[in-house]
Amino acid sequence: MDTKQSRRKFLQGSAYVAGLVGVGLQVAGSRAAAQDVAPGRVGAAKPEVINLGANTLSIGPAKSALQQIAESAPDSGGYPGKEARDFMSTLSEQLGVPEDHISVYPGSGTPLGLAVMTFTGPERSLVTADPTYEQSWRTAPKVGGKVIKIPQRADNSHDVQAMCAADPKAGIVYICNPNNPTGAITTRKDIEYALAHKPAGSILLIDEAYIHFSDNAASVVDLVPTHPDLLVLRTFSKLYGMAGLRLGYAVAQPATLEKMNFYGGGSVALTTFVAGTASLRDAKLVPERRKMIAKGRNETIAWLEKKGHRCTKSESNCFMVEIGRDAKEFQKAMATWGVMVGRSWPGFETWPRISVGTEEEMARFRAAFVQVMAGRTGPLPPPPSRRTASLDGMEVELSQAGSAHLVC
Repeated sequence: MDTKQSRRKFLQGSAYVAGLVGVGLQVAGSRAAAQDVAPGRVGAAKPEVINLGANTLSIGPAKSALQQIAESAPDSGGYPGKEARDFMSTLSEQLGVPEDHISVYPGSGTPLGLAVMTFTGPERSLVTADPTYEQSWRTAPKVGGKVIKIPQRADNSHDVQAMCAADPKAGIVYICNPNNPTGAITTRKDIEYALAHKPAGSILLIDEAYIHFSDNAASVVDLVPTHPDLLVLRTFSKLYGMAGLRLGYAVAQPATLEKMNFYGGGSVALTTFVAGTASLRDAKLVPERRKMIAKGRNETIAWLEKKGHRCTKSESNCFMVEIGRDAKEFQKAMATWGVMVGRSWPGFETWPRISVGTEEEMARFRAAFVQVMAGRTGPLPPPPSRRTASLDGMEVELSQAGSAHLVC
């Protein structure tokens, strides 16, 4: 296999996916409007269909971010300059790492794909938990990399001892913390164990896309300056409510970033930069949204467990629930009640992933759940069948109507 050619196709695919999102194609068959709880969201209508399947927040960006977008949009005839510099300096200061240890991308899926393309191959495997976010599973084989999946522990955390021992020639050991789809955390002690015991020459890739939702997950960004084989990814698509604006970043030592970025990494819009900076400077944003999601998650999990359904131990905006029936059929049935829920994973066919939203959205989830488990179909037509296209590392679902969304 020509790995250079495959990597070029990955970049082209990433740019194409970013274009799909950028032109505003519908998410999960409907464009979910923000809920009334969104501060400063003027004219938001209550959606007929709610999306609890993409791990995004319907309330969207912070009010401060929306204001900055509105003020900066007229300047979009030029490329971002000061806007990018302000974002980088703010981010660097908050993370406590030099700016040359940070690379910015349109989301965190792009650097994840670039890392897998760069550091795995025919002689370098990818080691992950099972289940976990699947993008790396799809990407590694494109450059001839073997995928090794290690079952999670009973508490849904990563079995780092087994992962480090899985392959002495591993190119990447991938830990998503908190994990997608379970929402479970892996302790800093375990991550430090992985740093010390992973195969020589391998990259420890920590995906912190969901870390802002957790009270107990500890970031390892502070370890990057002293560990050349550590790579940390983050995104603004989750807690910050900016999935459609496309903003993420990688933190690693300059030599690691240089290798990853050899084929480029995409560009970020001027309005996205100012929204990101405003979000970082909003001191109340993370704690308020973390509290909101925790309340909805904990109440819903307690409700499900009281009904006899096991759930994963989550500190994120998603969890898995055992429903005792095929998750794909459950997903279709819930859609007839206007509630889109997430997919299941191989080996977990009766465990759909549920995203956590606003209080109103979780109340609607619980009401629809009761109806579906009682065998009742809702008033809405079943969702159209979907085709899944893999665009060089970025998975996209295509409906019969032509709408598209990233698989998150």
